[in-house]
Amino acid sequence: MTTTDAVHLIARLRADGKTVVFTNGVFDLLHPGHLRYLQHARSLGDALIVGINSDRSVRANKGRNRPITPEAERAELLAALSSVDAVVVFDEDTPHAIIAALQPDVLVKGADWAEDAIVGRASVEARGGKVVRVPLAPGYSTTAIVKKIRGQT
Repeated sequence: MTTTDAVHLIARLRADGKTVVFTNGVFDLLHPGHLRYLQHARSLGDALIVGINSDRSVRANKGRNRPITPEAERAELLAALSSVDAVVVFDEDTPHAIIAALQPDVLVKGADWAEDAIVGRASVEARGGKVVRVPLAPGYSTTAIVKKIRGQT
């Protein structure tokens, strides 16, 4: 969905007294670590909105050989998960603008992110929301999968 669609969805959810959770990432080569992370994020509220980096944004952040899976396919896969209520693609190098637009009640990032490095933290906390760092499932990594496929492990 578009950012505008997501803003309208969040307004309807809030009108019904629901808590909106937001997380973001690349979610390239979906694996059990992603699923567990998203399930945990969804458990923190009534609806989970997932922001995914556009293909251009992924290349800017991870290099020219990524993503493996195009943005439309990554969005389709995530949207099909029962723990995910909506997916929004963002083209910026960070999710700052989309977090500012959506103003989630809960912002979730992996525990591999330092608290002071979480983009959008100040914006969410300024309006009374909270930021939650979720432990990552050990042994799962898209980078490790790519290395294994390429015979680099």
